Amino acid sequence: MTMLDKRLTPAEIVGRLSDGMTLGIGGWGPRRKPMALIREILRSDLKDLTVVAYGGADVGMLCAAGKIKKLVFAFVSLDSIPLEPWFRKAREAGQIEVLELDEGMFQWGLKAAAFGLPFLPTRVGLGTDLAALGGLKTVQSPYADGETLIAMPALKLDAALLHVNRSDWRGNIQAFGPDVYYDEWFARAATKTYVSCEELVDRMEDHYPDQAQANIVERAFISGVTEIAGGAHPSSMPPAYGWDMKAFKAYADAAKDPGDWAAVRDRFVGASEEDYLAGFGGKEGVAALPLPIF
Repeated sequence: MTMLDKRLTPAEIVGRLSDGMTLGIGGWGPRRKPMALIREILRSDLKDLTVVAYGGADVGMLCAAGKIKKLVFAFVSLDSIPLEPWFRKAREAGQIEVLELDEGMFQWGLKAAAFGLPFLPTRVGLGTDLAALGGLKTVQSPYADGETLIAMPALKLDAALLHVNRSDWRGNIQAFGPDVYYDEWFARAATKTYVSCEELVDRMEDHYPDQAQANIVERAFISGVTEIAGGAHPSSMPPAYGWDMKAFKAYADAAKDPGDWAAVRDRFVGASEEDYLAGFGGKEGVAALPLPIF
């Protein structure tokens, strides 16, 4: 049987996205973000996106560049920099529509989409302003308890972007670290999922047969893969490298008044990925970043 070769360039992946799409971005704040693919979007004409994310600098940069029409989020943070500064500027200026959710509500929305359901019932969010501000509806249990629950609507994604440690050309992926969290649900909730990876191999079972447990989602959910070493920078990619807090601080400082994105775009996006990484010590510099200790 002939297997589908899913290798694409970053530009080809972004070329398969379109204006107005609902785009899910994997990772978690300053961890395991597909930043090289985000930078490729920033170099493109793509616009009017609905972005769904546990956000970090991915969301901040897309806000700063005016790429986001609506944001669905549980938080947008750089951890030690609690509130992502470019997102904050866009939110305070009223430049984006928002649907703010509790982390559990967000997870339930992804799972509803993955299961092909219109919603999933949950207690999360009851008694909070999030449900009212988000226009979320309630349902009553049909059983004897009669409990009233929030009906968390499915967060259906046209496409999702992930960054993983390894992939092969068929879309078998491996992701490591203590906080893989919900990347598999982004993949399952999306019509198409595109993956960047630190290492691209021929056949995963030939190279890393003893680490099959790290395959977080079946290859049937993966539509395209591309190899980009250092592709999560400045976010972390355990166990390969930690986050670049020096870069994050420079990025946050650049958001201070007047905070002109056009003036700093070249520094934080670059004309190409090679150009961008050269400004931060290249692949070798990224690989040397120590993992944070919690």
